[in-house]
Amino acid sequence: MTADPVGGVWTFSLELCACLGRHGVDVTLATLGAALTSTQRSAATRLPNVELEESTYKLEWMTEPWADLERAGHWLLRLAWERRPDVVHLNHLVYADLAWDAPVLVTGHSCVASWWEAVWGTELPAEWSTYKAHVTRSLRAANCVVSPTHAMLSELQRHYGPLRLTDVVSNGRDASRFSRAPRKEHLVLCAGRLWDDAKNVQALAAVAPLVEWPVCIAGEAVSPTGQRAELVGGRVHFLGTLTPEELASWYGRAAIYALPARYEPFGLSALEAALSGCALILGDLPSLREIWGDAACYVAPDDHLSLRERLSDLIWNEAARTELAARAAAVAARLSPESTARSYLRLYHRMIRHPVRSEATHAARP
Repeated sequence: MTADPVGGVWTFSLELCACLGRHGVDVTLATLGAALTSTQRSAATRLPNVELEESTYKLEWMTEPWADLERAGHWLLRLAWERRPDVVHLNHLVYADLAWDAPVLVTGHSCVASWWEAVWGTELPAEWSTYKAHVTRSLRAANCVVSPTHAMLSELQRHYGPLRLTDVVSNGRDASRFSRAPRKEHLVLCAGRLWDDAKNVQALAAVAPLVEWPVCIAGEAVSPTGQRAELVGGRVHFLGTLTPEELASWYGRAAIYALPARYEPFGLSALEAALSGCALILGDLPSLREIWGDAACYVAPDDHLSLRERLSDLIWNEAARTELAARAAAVAARLSPESTARSYLRLYHRMIRHPVRSEATHAARP
């Protein structure tokens, strides 16, 4: 299984590995993209069914990654040659077109083409053509392509299809890691990559001076490529990068969680907030409506007036806030990592029982 420490893929991969271990599945976890933190490394090595293999090869969406992708492909094939896995599970959109000797499943957590359209409102520019060619070749070669929502799967089909076997498997989070404080505090919380325009944290910072409660924003201000977030807004409390435990504490304290995202294929932070008893205000996106239905309030990402009004509505109406939080908690309770793992196990077994030869176009060998 491939993973990276840059975003939610790490959380997804680690919780999936833990659940797979309870079903007797051993995992070689190969990391790319950046060096693991000591906390991340410790979390992975504590899992008895996981053998960790680390690298810092660039990810496909990073600047000029092509030489690294080639080297990473040889490295991954060498690991597979040594370990002889039953299934290869890629949490990246490339590498499925390598000459694997096992069926290959790709989880499409997100992609640059759909991100670009959502954030900038235009098609992916020509300078991304090499990226698109790599991803198209890989996804069409995969034995199975999975996404956490139907909305994201439709985007992958539209930009890179036709794809062969596909499925939708929701992400999950371990509810035991989150709890609601005995009394919720009068504060609004947001968490995410501050440098990623998809999260649209700027909208929340812009309306914060007009909101009756303090607005607290947690997250990384600098991207792995050096991009720095530039946020302007009074009365915003920037919490910086928090440990998982620190962030869980803030979720538990906050009465409202706001994420007016422009692009969010699933949204682990919203799930974590819901498990912590927060009322949700989310960007009006097909993927988020697919998950939360009437268990959240929605705002158009560019409509700052509506964002302020929805925040005020919940701030001044405790009954509505409590009801919305209860609905979100009910949805969140169904999104467990165990359910996610069982769904992936069914796909793994299906691929093993009925192997379809991958249409590998990259004949690299270890």
